[in-house]
Amino acid sequence: MRPARVRHVAKHPRIHGLKPLGIPMADLEVLSLQVDELEALRLADREGLYQEEAAKRMGVSRVTFGRILQRARAKVAEAILDGKAVIVSDGPVQFEPGGDGTCPVHGGPHRRGRACRCNGDKVPGSRGGER
Repeated sequence: MRPARVRHVAKHPRIHGLKPLGIPMADLEVLSLQVDELEALRLADREGLYQEEAAKRMGVSRVTFGRILQRARAKVAEAILDGKAVIVSDGPVQFEPGGDGTCPVHGGPHRRGRACRCNGDKVPGSRGGER
């Protein structure tokens, strides 16, 4: 079996998992949804992209994208229908610049999803708008 090719993902997921209401986590079976599977769901189902375009964005073939998407949909359906928890796990992914929550210019953190404090300046720690 060949090693998995690195898949391009726009940004880190905002959550680490989901579980059914009213059932303690200790009592639930857990399914692992990899970050690339979550990205495939986002591109196909939320963004409404055709598989060809979504595959280009992730850096994989259309056939590979279809397999990733099928696995993701099957896991989500199983979790919903059978009352299982879903945990988002790592996988062979590379985040786009700024997609990991850091500024692509200086590597510092973004402010709660808004623009970086550096405002595009290339000097680490500078505050762009101040003179």
